[in-house]
Amino acid sequence: MSDFLEQAAAELNNRVEGADIDGTAKFAVTDVGAIMLDSNGARVGDEEADVTLNADADTFRSIFEGELNPTSAFMTGKLSVDGDMGLAMKLAAALA
Repeated sequence: MSDFLEQAAAELNNRVEGADIDGTAKFAVTDVGAIMLDSNGARVGDEEADVTLNADADTFRSIFEGELNPTSAFMTGKLSVDGDMGLAMKLAAALA
């Protein structure tokens, strides 16, 4: 299991604490693995989700560290979204 995924899941839990996450999201990290997020928090895993956010490790790292806005990443093609765009927008707001 990737140290990056464990660290990213922990950071994601910190960033979305108190946010109303209604659904399941998957952060698919190219060539590394995936992080699942639901009302119970973030964990390393790869399951079906209402929305999947796809990017490379550097992009997710920049988002989780607050250096890159998720909306900007999407608009520039660094982040792609498949599924529930409403949930993706809630996540973007929680991560920004």
